[in-house]
Amino acid sequence: MTPSDLGAYLRARRAQVTPGEADLPSVGHRRVPGLRREEVALLAGVSVDYYIRLEQGRERTPSAQVIDALTAALRLDEDGREHLYRLAGLSPRARVAAVPDRVDPSLLQLMAAWPDNPAIVYNRAYDVLASNAIADALFHDWSHSRNLMHIVFTDPAARAFYRDWHDVARNSVAGFRLGYGKAPHDPRIRRVLSELLDQSPEFAELWAHHDARGKALERKRFHHHDVGTLTLTMQTFDVRSSPGQELVVYHAEPASPSSQALRLLGSLAATARRRT
Repeated sequence: MTPSDLGAYLRARRAQVTPGEADLPSVGHRRVPGLRREEVALLAGVSVDYYIRLEQGRERTPSAQVIDALTAALRLDEDGREHLYRLAGLSPRARVAAVPDRVDPSLLQLMAAWPDNPAIVYNRAYDVLASNAIADALFHDWSHSRNLMHIVFTDPAARAFYRDWHDVARNSVAGFRLGYGKAPHDPRIRRVLSELLDQSPEFAELWAHHDARGKALERKRFHHHDVGTLTLTMQTFDVRSSPGQELVVYHAEPASPSSQALRLLGSLAATARRRT
């Protein structure tokens, strides 16, 4: 990371905290959308000059105590705190190995045993390395791309497929930023980042917000052209045998219309496979 990365992150997060959220009075005309530098310095208990040097990249060695104070001042969650530590060069980081493209055969067998639960394994660049049959059907056999970021931001059908596209886009960028922070020199991540910045103004705008957040329990709404609308809960797991890989499993509420739609989707996919 470079000092400019730290400064850019601080500026971006400062712009997203309102005086009200920080329990500060909001008086007079404000030229910035969020907190002023002086206000962040006050909340963090550091001098204004020191904080300005941090944002400008002239101060390169903030202490852990300062980082924790800034975490509180900027209302960062745990993922944001971890990201700030890395940017400050304080988070111990082992040498990051390239994420393997090979998915453990036993995990593939487990995924294949879930006929009604779409499951995928992807890497830090959001390339889908493995998927079971019903996930292939849900994502239209990956006809646009096997990269989830490309699907969200460069597939013209994405806004219809993801019923809550803006939420999906924002969360996807935050997760991609977290992976980028862990392996900023990974050539595949850098290539995907470059492609998205070049091809998607929406991605570029969200990337500039510097959100960094891992996936958590989440509910997504899809619209599939064969079975209609599905509301699915998403669980995300780290693949311990292959650091950098993540397993995502979707499931529907039992006896719900979405559960029936998933079974229909699985049946259609099985019929299509038999025909081929």
